[in-house]
Amino acid sequence: MTQKTILNDTHRRQGAKMVDFGGWDMPIHYGSQIDEHHQVRRDAGMFDVSHMTVVDLRGARTRDFLRHLLANSVDKLKKPGKALYTCMLNPQGGVIDDLIVYFLSEEYFRLVVNAATREKDLAWIRGQATAFDVEAVERDEYAMVAVQGPNARDKVLGLLREEDRARIGKLARFSAASAEWAADGVELFIARTGYTGEDGFEVIVPLAHAVAFWEALAAAGVLPAGLGARDTLRLEAGMNLYGQDMDDEVSPYEAALGWTVVLDEGRDFIGRGVLERQKAEGAPRQMVGLVMDDKGVLRHGQKVLTPHGEGEILSGTFSPTLGKAIAFARVPAGDIAPGVDGGVRVDIRGREVPVRVVGFPFVREGQVQEGVLA
Repeated sequence: MTQKTILNDTHRRQGAKMVDFGGWDMPIHYGSQIDEHHQVRRDAGMFDVSHMTVVDLRGARTRDFLRHLLANSVDKLKKPGKALYTCMLNPQGGVIDDLIVYFLSEEYFRLVVNAATREKDLAWIRGQATAFDVEAVERDEYAMVAVQGPNARDKVLGLLREEDRARIGKLARFSAASAEWAADGVELFIARTGYTGEDGFEVIVPLAHAVAFWEALAAAGVLPAGLGARDTLRLEAGMNLYGQDMDDEVSPYEAALGWTVVLDEGRDFIGRGVLERQKAEGAPRQMVGLVMDDKGVLRHGQKVLTPHGEGEILSGTFSPTLGKAIAFARVPAGDIAPGVDGGVRVDIRGREVPVRVVGFPFVREGQVQEGVLA
């Protein structure tokens, strides 16, 4: 049965086109995916991300548990409110999910995990937590709204009570804190994180106040944006989508996420042995960024031809910011590097179209990155 967020009726009133997304009835756009994309790049847009899962972990050994569960090291989290992006792996080194972990106290951490992997993640986390006597509680009494864009933070700050504004305004990136919404007196959990390549906040709000908070953001000039714009924005920003760019048969090294792996001494996290071998010997596959200067669109599943063998397009789209098709591709390991003419082509309906291998992100905070445009 299709699930709905608390904002479902609101989206429909705002004219959203709704689609099934991982079993959730979600807005794909509110009229123009391209306009929504540019709105986020140039000003501020808001996304309903209430389908994502908030899981609170409590117990005296919670940090020990997360040192075992995650490939990145929670030992980096020393100050309450700090956050970390990481992968959660299976024993074969495959990615069960990518997630954000927030350090709130030594006995209290918060995870935000993907919607499509909700049941799988909860079962895995709870199964692993038993040995550490850690309680994992799904916080389904919350909604979540992402407000993204160069003016997003100021628009959210304007809704907070005055005594909280300066403190929240000083939040560092990948940090979070609680604050009070001025109009409703309700506590919000505000994280300076996002999935668009722009600055902004992700706000966790109690379900009973979510519709009013969304409407307050709209009154402040924040326009709604759907999953279509979210997808083009995150791909321009070089951010993976679970299930399309990686899954439980893909290691972080094969998903260009080696930077999230910490092989620190004395920490035996799940999947470590496989990752140690791949780091020493090299992973069999690599993920690269592609730009197509010819007209057309790069799409998931298209065959990629390289001197080292065949690969495939993972995420592919038309980039509104670049005005060209861009993609992630997974290809055999080899000396394919950004800026080098590696003879890489994509099979588009039987026609071999040349593409350029580039570094990603393609776009960061509205700026096209060096080497992306020919």
